[in-house]
Amino acid sequence: MGVVKALKALAEIPVDKKSEDVKNTIEEGIEYMFNHHIHKRSHDLSRVSKPSWLQFGFPLMWQTDVLEILRILTKLGCKDKRMQEAIDLVISKQDNQGRWKLESTFNGRFQVNIEQKGRPSKWITLNALRVLKRFYS
Repeated sequence: MGVVKALKALAEIPVDKKSEDVKNTIEEGIEYMFNHHIHKRSHDLSRVSKPSWLQFGFPLMWQTDVLEILRILTKLGCKDKRMQEAIDLVISKQDNQGRWKLESTFNGRFQVNIEQKGRPSKWITLNALRVLKRFYS
């Protein structure tokens, strides 16, 4: 989704360097994501926009997933009740050792594989812990 990648780029601009237009664009993008409860269809909140968004991956390249969307939103300081279902999804994927698995991967398309699909992932775990810390602190 273009909104996600645009927010990702705009989140990297230092706060004191953001113009009013950038701030307004960020707010509009955030509200758009909230209206979709992060990963749902705005006209039918019982349906996931894209099932692949429920599979956490690293790196994502042009794709996205719920974890990336939450990482961007929490980096922007968001803590909205419309994020809770997506936060609950992240929590539900944590294993009994506090880790998250790599569920989606581009392995086989790179010269070197990055971790192993279906196994605990340092990158997914790091991103999940960052999201949860920002959301609950």
